[in-house]
Amino acid sequence: MSNARDIIIRPIITEKTMQLMDAENKITFEVAKGSNKTNVRQAVEEIFNVKVESVNILNCRPKTKRMGRYVGKTNAVRKAIVKLPAGQEIKLFED
Repeated sequence: MSNARDIIIRPIITEKTMQLMDAENKITFEVAKGSNKTNVRQAVEEIFNVKVESVNILNCRPKTKRMGRYVGKTNAVRKAIVKLPAGQEIKLFED
């Protein structure tokens, strides 16, 4: 993975991730399939100009969904939860 923008795909914005942002200063990103903690740490530090305290990565399996008689699956996602030190933040929304 050569480019930082290839590793970080998008931020994941849900109620749970917003609570993590407020309470524990953690931000959740969808990351590329082959990335590891070191790649994610370097990419976040390069893109957002912040220091990263820790990175946790988890693989979310696809869920089976039905639409009438047809059965399919949702996309598999690799998530990274990035913890920032106190006093630093990433602006995901414009105020």
